[in-house]
Formats: sequence, C-alpha cells, structure tokens
Amino acid sequence: MNKYRPPAIAATLAVAMAALTGCGSWDKAAEPYEDASRGAANNAPADTITMPDGFSNLATKCDHGNRVYVAFKGDNLYASIAVVPNDLTCPKP
Repeated sequence: MNKYRPPAIAATLAVAMAALTGCGSWDKAAEPYEDASRGAANNAPADTITMPDGFSNLATKCDHGNRVYVAFKGDNLYASIAVVPNDLTCPKP
C-alpha cells in the first residue's frame, strides 16, 4: 500500500504548483482598461443620496447632456443603472 503514496503525493504537488503558478501574478483588476480603447473620461463628482440602512444608495451625474443614475448597496459588486437622455437639467456639451 505504501508504494502508491509517493506517486499520489507527487501528482498532488504538481497540480497544486500548476494552480498556484497559473493564478500567481496576473490579476485582471491590476490591468484596468486593457480590453478596449477608451474615449474621454468624465471624472466630475457625482451627487449621492444615502438611504437608510437596508436600502440601496443612489448616485447621479450628468454626462454629455444625459443624466445617469446608479443605485448601489455599500461595496457590493452589483449596481443598477438608469439613463435619462437629453435631461433638461444637464448642460449640453
């Protein structure tokens, strides 16, 4: 029974090494905007509306004459987006 242990251990170590080296230094989050070319960035501040605990918060800002609303909850990875095209309260570019 002991004759099978060294090959099993070696195989397990090989798989673990491959997994660790495959995921090691490359991180998609560390390479922002590598998927496609970018146009102009809108870095203007957004107006935020903080809701009571348990409800999603809201951010809004104008972009090229359109009002953009984003609902988010804390640092969670999801959000909801709505756009009001040609909003009269937004300055035209």
